Amino acid sequence: MASIYRLVILFSLLLLSHFSCVASTRKLTALAEQHPLVLKYHNGQLLNGNVTVNLVWYGKFSPIQRSIVVDFLKSLSSARTPPPSVSSWWQTTEAYKGGPRSVVAGNQVLDENYSLGKSLKTPQVISLASKAGIKNNAVNVVLTSSDVVVDGFCMSRCGTHGAGRSKESKFAYAWVGNSESQCPGQCAWPFHQPIYGPQTPPLVAPNGDVGVDGMIINLATVLAGTVTNPFNNGYYQGPSDAPLEAVSACPGKFGKGAYPGYPGEVLVDKTTGASYNANGVNGRKYLLPAMWDPKTSTCKTLV
Repeated sequence: MASIYRLVILFSLLLLSHFSCVASTRKLTALAEQHPLVLKYHNGQLLNGNVTVNLVWYGKFSPIQRSIVVDFLKSLSSARTPPPSVSSWWQTTEAYKGGPRSVVAGNQVLDENYSLGKSLKTPQVISLASKAGIKNNAVNVVLTSSDVVVDGFCMSRCGTHGAGRSKESKFAYAWVGNSESQCPGQCAWPFHQPIYGPQTPPLVAPNGDVGVDGMIINLATVLAGTVTNPFNNGYYQGPSDAPLEAVSACPGKFGKGAYPGYPGEVLVDKTTGASYNANGVNGRKYLLPAMWDPKTSTCKTLV
């Protein structure tokens, strides 16, 4: 039976929004910073070296939407992008036990005909993840389109990572949903006004797609959590059934001066007015959340 760990979902609101998770899920709860912020290493297996990320596209995604995500993955280990870069954000994971972690974009599986329907339970998500192949040191990521309902989506999570098991071995998987038509105020903040708290103007999405740019934030969160706590015995704070992980321990922070309901000072593209804090390949720009830095025991932002 697959064991499932959930990753707390970023949804920073003034009156509510604290990343409290049930086994690694980015939860939609009241925001409160943890002091002191120390993620303990629990002596378990981590993913390091060359980590392959395979994608399972479930539902309808346009070629442009797919390219935004793939370019993000390629950006994680690219040395050819100007600072502040996606790769410099990812380099923080090198400070965790096991050293450097390079992301390699792997297989892509398209399931545009909704083979399991438009309402998925966790076992079905794990089944979809297995379609990308079972290999060591890899993460199989299921991405669901905006018309797919996943158990707990919007109510308690925007993304998940966990472990599935095949006949041969266990494997790491993750899931992120496109929230644009279901709960953008929860899972695509700060590109959409929150459902609670101050209704300040949302930031302009750097790739012009509120749903997919929101997915990037959640994908970044689950990937960082997966490589540093793939099987629920890596780095985390708190009880094992409700851990705070590399990014979920740093909710709602994207730039200097962030506080609940305010993402912080980020960069703004002079041409498009879009907000971002990281440069990627092919001229892409992304907004990435803070990550806990083991060297300083603080939440580190790029700007």
